[in-house]
Amino acid sequence: MSHPLFADDMKLAPYWWDEAPRPEIPHQPVPDKVDVAIVGAGYTGLTAAIVLARAGRSVHVFDAQDAAWGCSARNGGQIGAGVKPGVDELTRRYGQPAAHAIMNEGYAGLDYVKNFITEEGIDCDLRTCGRFIGAHRPSRYEQLAENFEKVKGIVPLEWHMVPKAEMASEIGSDAYFGGAVMPQHASLQPAKYANGLIELARKAGAVIHTHTPVLGIEQNEGANGVVTSRGKTIARDVIVATNGYTKGLTPGLQRRVIPIGSYMIATEEIPEEIMRRIYPREHVTSDTRKVVYYYRPSPDHKRVVFGGRVALKESDPKVSGPRLHAVMAGIFPELTHTKISHTWMGYVAYTFDHLPHVGQRDGLWYAMGYCGSGVAWASYMGHKIGHKVLGDDEGTTSFDNIGFPTRPLYTGDPWFLSAAVAYYRAMDRWGP
Repeated sequence: MSHPLFADDMKLAPYWWDEAPRPEIPHQPVPDKVDVAIVGAGYTGLTAAIVLARAGRSVHVFDAQDAAWGCSARNGGQIGAGVKPGVDELTRRYGQPAAHAIMNEGYAGLDYVKNFITEEGIDCDLRTCGRFIGAHRPSRYEQLAENFEKVKGIVPLEWHMVPKAEMASEIGSDAYFGGAVMPQHASLQPAKYANGLIELARKAGAVIHTHTPVLGIEQNEGANGVVTSRGKTIARDVIVATNGYTKGLTPGLQRRVIPIGSYMIATEEIPEEIMRRIYPREHVTSDTRKVVYYYRPSPDHKRVVFGGRVALKESDPKVSGPRLHAVMAGIFPELTHTKISHTWMGYVAYTFDHLPHVGQRDGLWYAMGYCGSGVAWASYMGHKIGHKVLGDDEGTTSFDNIGFPTRPLYTGDPWFLSAAVAYYRAMDRWGP
């Protein structure tokens, strides 16, 4: 792994795992029968398990890797509202009442995860630090302001615009043409949050089976045979919580989510005076590109953790790392010679309508498709799908009646991804 930007002890693993490694969970026997089997031990599956186990259900969670091995412990730790389409687009699709409900659901998810962490006492460096959204072109500054004005009065949104002349108070960079600040957005240490969910789920009575892939689901009336690598169990209900790692086990769901690799780096420790200059308010940061970059200071304010997509096709983190560094150095020239201590990647799941989805399909419950905003959505939707299985009103969402679209010829392999990324990059450079 020789590259001048790589630290001598550079790791091909998430920076977050240094402080919060994947826990070792002893194997327990796979029982003959359970109330609920959950496929996937990330934020969605763990949050659903907490709801269901606390309600007295017998819950077993199965994962092919360690618990929260996927993006739940690999993401950037940014918590936002996460509704990608604008008000006009949602209104065109679903009508005004449904559009407003969806917008409000996004902010309900943001509030839910912050309140849940606080009430449960999860030690995961939660901070309501705010978000700065940088306008990468002058026209995008005006579009940001216009969009926020449209949602004003619909959602409990706090925001203010920051012109380029005043931008130094929010971020130490000249790379943007001003931007917007959203004070309610937050950050956390994602692997510590995942470990907190694991602990809560196990305390509630849920059993987590790691390195136990589900090989098949045999559906019969009123019951599901869940075949795993370590035995078979009969479950009254099955929740599929695999998001960006959804495979052929559930082909009907696989053809409705688009797995996209998201790549990240962490820097070596940076001098305090530089960190204060580039991050005067410790905001999490993203920008107005379609192929977005997202970055933040580490919880101890000693490093920059920087993410995005830097290749048309999926790449090796050893290749993506220096490319991400080049983008980072373009935003913060002071970091040009700062070395990379960690480089890694994980899969997020996009949907064709750019919205998350939750419900039941082909007899299986599911929640997935968080479109890069999984910290809030996965936690919130895990809570919701748990209550749907219980059959209570708390499970109701604004997504219940909008459908979960796919496209002809799509079976789960995003053969069109390179062309789509190239198109969106062109729009970022030359579009309106």
